Amino acid sequence: MTDWAARIGWVVGLGLFVALVYWLMREGWKWRGTLQGDLPALPTAPSGPGEARLTVLSTTGRYHGSTTAGQWLDRIVAHGLGTRSRVELTLTDAGLDVVRPGASDFFIPAAALREARLDKGIAGKVLTEGGLLVVTWAHGDRLLDSGFRADHAAEHGAWVAAINSMTDKTETPTETEGAR
Repeated sequence: MTDWAARIGWVVGLGLFVALVYWLMREGWKWRGTLQGDLPALPTAPSGPGEARLTVLSTTGRYHGSTTAGQWLDRIVAHGLGTRSRVELTLTDAGLDVVRPGASDFFIPAAALREARLDKGIAGKVLTEGGLLVVTWAHGDRLLDSGFRADHAAEHGAWVAAINSMTDKTETPTETEGAR
């Protein structure tokens, strides 16, 4: 014979435990955003972005998040930078325009770009070697790494070359190695 009262008690208890864990995760996410509150607001794209740097004006793919440069597990969540989303990237003489449906768009001015490289991971996402386009850029007094994966990963090399040509980097994608 089944003791329905005990069974219902366990199910309700388990449901409350799961709800508590999710609530704690959400509070942790909000707390991390509060700690990163010194990060300035994200720049927006200028009205006249300039001439496109690549033959393909834009690339679509996934935005996997931003971290403190060189620390691939230190996710930045302030101003929506921790939100994964679809992305459309456009590189012009003015900088890198990051358009994210369902999340905050942002713009990385050309002067803020530091380098681009192919890597295998960023907080919460690990791919095969060279499967992730990582752009290092300055925002406020911090250097950030933002991870992107184009729908066609073969385009990553052209993006690395174009961004590094803007920052006077002479590395090619095959010479770049991950920091891990």
